[in-house]
Amino acid sequence: MTTPAPLPPAAARWFRRQHRVDGPRLRLVCFPHAGGSPAAYRTWHRHLPEDVEVLAVCYPGRQDRIGDPFPAGVAELADEVAAALGPLRDVPVALFGHSMGALVAYEVAARLAADPGAPPPVRLFVSGSPAPHLVDHSALRAATDEDLLALVDALGSDSTDALRIPALRELLMPGIRADFRLLAHYRATTTTPAGVPVVACTGDDDPVCAVEAARAWSATTESAFELNVFPGGHFYLELLEAELLGRIAGHLRSDLRLRTTPQHGATGPRPGPQPRPQPTAAQSAQTH
Repeated sequence: MTTPAPLPPAAARWFRRQHRVDGPRLRLVCFPHAGGSPAAYRTWHRHLPEDVEVLAVCYPGRQDRIGDPFPAGVAELADEVAAALGPLRDVPVALFGHSMGALVAYEVAARLAADPGAPPPVRLFVSGSPAPHLVDHSALRAATDEDLLALVDALGSDSTDALRIPALRELLMPGIRADFRLLAHYRATTTTPAGVPVVACTGDDDPVCAVEAARAWSATTESAFELNVFPGGHFYLELLEAELLGRIAGHLRSDLRLRTTPQHGATGPRPGPQPRPQPTAAQSAQTH
């Protein structure tokens, strides 16, 4: 087996891959939550088909990007990530984002879908966030560091243990502040529904994203929509990683079958993913 080529320099600045895939058929690009890092997705490749390459977005202020300037807003962040993905769109791309990452993934998906030079993302997976038009975190503009730490702790991620160590807290706080500032000023910049199938996920006890707020993502697409409800709170995906990725893998296998590459010499646009039949209300809210 040949060694996969390294990421292009511009892409290597933004994306981390924990497991290299030789000749991937699809890239799943994953966006962390506010204050999160690519480490949130370090084990995801274990639950996905071997020809799916997982790329985790590294926001400025994380890992080896500690000294990089923070973006002015979610729109600017999405512009940069979409541009960095350019050379990686030689194979189909799907996007996953959790919490703040869902909003960034949505904005990136809209930019990729509007690019006439490449096919749109095959699917957008959003988790733990209300639909963009329902988001209003303006109250965070007045939040102190203590307020932010209390909020992060209340949401219950295992990764917050590091914040109890003073030296690590001092290192991580600039990134946390920057992310919550993005959320505090976020307003959806995409008004036309993207023609990308959307799968929304949430925990049935999530204080940030109620089930109906997750269902409202249906308004962001003209294509197929599905809602999955899992037991648990905001970070249900940490305990139910295998189950969530089983759902994601099922969709990606279907998308890869539907998405075909033209034969050599064929003319015309490359066909995109075909819409799924719209699920019934009972099918949409799957609860385990």
